[in-house]
Amino acid sequence: MTSDVITLENVKVEREGGTTFIYLNRPEKRNAMSPQLHLDMCEALEWAEEDDATKVVVLSGAGGNFCAGQDLKLYFRGTEDDPKARARARRAAHSWRWDKLSNFPKPTIAMVHGYCFGGGFTPVIACDFAIAADDATFGVSEVNWGIIPGGLVAWAITQVMNYRDAIYYSATGEQFSGQEAAAMKFVNKSVPLQDLKPTVLELAKSLQAKSPAALRYTKEAIRAVRSMSREQAFDYLNAKSDALKYADPEGGRKKAMSQFLDDKTYKPGLGAYKR
Repeated sequence: MTSDVITLENVKVEREGGTTFIYLNRPEKRNAMSPQLHLDMCEALEWAEEDDATKVVVLSGAGGNFCAGQDLKLYFRGTEDDPKARARARRAAHSWRWDKLSNFPKPTIAMVHGYCFGGGFTPVIACDFAIAADDATFGVSEVNWGIIPGGLVAWAITQVMNYRDAIYYSATGEQFSGQEAAAMKFVNKSVPLQDLKPTVLELAKSLQAKSPAALRYTKEAIRAVRSMSREQAFDYLNAKSDALKYADPEGGRKKAMSQFLDDKTYKPGLGAYKR
């Protein structure tokens, strides 16, 4: 684990090889999100994007929980008499939880343990991958407070949950486990808590074996075509494929073709080409 990482007040950053862990770091509040945490997360993600040693980003929470949602005292009550502070906190909250994460150029993995509630759903969904502990506890509990799941939460959950599940858990406020989250595909998979970090590191290692350019273009393509018609997707994907040929500094397509057709040393169904 290297130490040349950014230091922030409410966010902890650690690196293991090419995998950088970014932890929401308010464990005494179950990592509830304060205005300062939102600002720190924006800074942490900007740093990780520019950090050459960071190949994969893992988002998680320090201590025993992922995130208990917004800190009601600091985020809402603490800024109600300061419109500028509220606007600044709102911009930062939206920026890192969706704009920065969903458009992050490197692979992102949400590693979820303990509680994940309300506003904590959005960054989980914005990450490319999500792996949870079997006993993680999820909840869209806003209805219990007499409010709706705002701040993009209601929209975000419809991106990964089917309509029935989104309505049911939002309207009842019922909790669901990591295993249930995996069954409904809210997360990719769930594993026993002791296996959570090793499983995440295994996925991160497999992603680092891929061409960074191909991985980035694949992420962008899958996200983009979901809202396109068939005709739009056909044109977009052809253009995206052509662009990758020129944007990939490794020339991965040419290398893979040669290894497969000429050298007979590579089988694409079994893993990445030799970089």
